[in-house]
Amino acid sequence: MRIRPIAEGDLDELQALARETGVGFTSLPDNRDFLASRIASTVAAFEERTPKEQRLYFFVLEDEASGRLAGCCAIEGQVGREIPFYHYRLGTLAHSSVQLDLHRTIDTLFLSSDHTGDAEVASLFLRPEYRGADHRHDRNGALLSMMRWLFLAEFRDRFPDKVLAEMRGVFDENGRSPFWECLGSHFFPLAFDEADRLTGLGQKSFIGELMPKFPIYTPFLSEAARACIGQVHEHTRPALAMLKKQGLRWEGFIDIFDGGPTVEAYIDDVRGVRLSRRCRVEVKAGTPERSPRPRWLAATTGMAGFRAAWLGRGPDAEGVVTLDEDEARRLEVASGDTLRILDTEEEA
Repeated sequence: MRIRPIAEGDLDELQALARETGVGFTSLPDNRDFLASRIASTVAAFEERTPKEQRLYFFVLEDEASGRLAGCCAIEGQVGREIPFYHYRLGTLAHSSVQLDLHRTIDTLFLSSDHTGDAEVASLFLRPEYRGADHRHDRNGALLSMMRWLFLAEFRDRFPDKVLAEMRGVFDENGRSPFWECLGSHFFPLAFDEADRLTGLGQKSFIGELMPKFPIYTPFLSEAARACIGQVHEHTRPALAMLKKQGLRWEGFIDIFDGGPTVEAYIDDVRGVRLSRRCRVEVKAGTPERSPRPRWLAATTGMAGFRAAWLGRGPDAEGVVTLDEDEARRLEVASGDTLRILDTEEEA
């Protein structure tokens, strides 16, 4: 398994992935023209033909044995510069009466675009057959999630100070969002799926035009809707756990449609960015001794032909990492080249 940038020939497979993501996965809608534009944007970004704030870096996880795309992930250079980027910010209003000696604090939701200009890690999806708790499959999701920190670390000058991730919110057994049913549906004359589809296609101006500008008092919401605030979809829990381990935290921002949390951090504080380092490559024939459970993640250091994959061993005392021929072919490197590596089990 290896990570590479998406290419023009991946459109059919990308659309197949989009069809499998399910309700609430806003950033990968099943729209062929839109997906083709995402691929074109990525090609332009890797060729550095677009301004830094407009760059989209979209990656795929490739199964070398079958040639299939097992999953995908992405990094948005900056959000909200061209298309508004909205959240609800959970806040508190205090009310008091001196005469009655009463004091109340009430949770509120404010429409916000506070994250304008931040980077975003997004679109992480892994096909069900590549998920699992066994030794081989449990590393696929980690590879998709953590390779983005190596990319951010290696090309740090292309990104702003902060990074965020939007997490899919709670849906019931019928695929309905209690948060949407109680709140958003009253302001948008659209079904959730249609509003979600428009947002995924970048048509977000209707949010600012139709949503109320005044704070929304959460006690007015149903109990089921309040229970969704800051909570994630059951399929999103592993991704959230990995992000938390890297140091991203929920600071009170939620999705305006399903109430899912947005987690964030300063890029330089992210564990994978701080602990990754460069090593020189030495390729040896045969099969050097390898760990039974991969723990070293490696990524190439060039924008053109970027690759990422697991390694079977870490660097030696001189900072040289030995690759067998299969690993060198997978990463498309040779002796004397440089890799950025991360020991995923190293203590922060």
